[in-house]
Amino acid sequence: MELVAHPLSTWQPANRSLGSVAMSESVVIPIDDDIRLMMSVAGGDSEAMRALIDKWKKPLINFFYRSLGSYAESEDLAQIVFIKLYRASERYQVKAKFSTFLFHIARRVLLNEFRRKSRKPVEYMDPQEFYYEESEDPEVQRRLREIEEIFQRAVKKLPEKHRTALLLYKQQQLSYQEIAEIMKATENAVKTWIHRARTQLRQDMEEL
Repeated sequence: MELVAHPLSTWQPANRSLGSVAMSESVVIPIDDDIRLMMSVAGGDSEAMRALIDKWKKPLINFFYRSLGSYAESEDLAQIVFIKLYRASERYQVKAKFSTFLFHIARRVLLNEFRRKSRKPVEYMDPQEFYYEESEDPEVQRRLREIEEIFQRAVKKLPEKHRTALLLYKQQQLSYQEIAEIMKATENAVKTWIHRARTQLRQDMEEL
């Protein structure tokens, strides 16, 4: 399935200059390529929207796939994110990195999907961070597959905020500050969630 932006024919461009952006008085955000593209989208540039889709489609699909386990569903949710991104372009303000803005939208879309289906997220995490053993022995390989299944069940049991914070930190490699902005929390809260998630997973793996 190809991801496409919201039909541009219905979009009225905003009057905005690339050299004039709104940002926090206490924080200066570097104007990188993503921000320039987003501001071009606000000005009616369809190629800029396509460039953002091409760059961020795979990271978004991966983000959703780790929670949903379905590539088709992940593509659909990535499509929704891009539509929401397009619709938000005219009121976009440079208050954080573009990736922070994008994944804030993505997290809301994911939570809405969980509410719609009344199910909890199941993110995939690499168990080797918490338990490591390597061998070509068939019996060991069988044991490792069992450990993988047990680990994923342990991840599933984590509180949503702990799980999401850890996923954004490990999979998307976002900073504590970026995760805090996405999750509307303090950096200390994010650090606590990640620490507790890791501690719980390590405890679960040590019991094997």
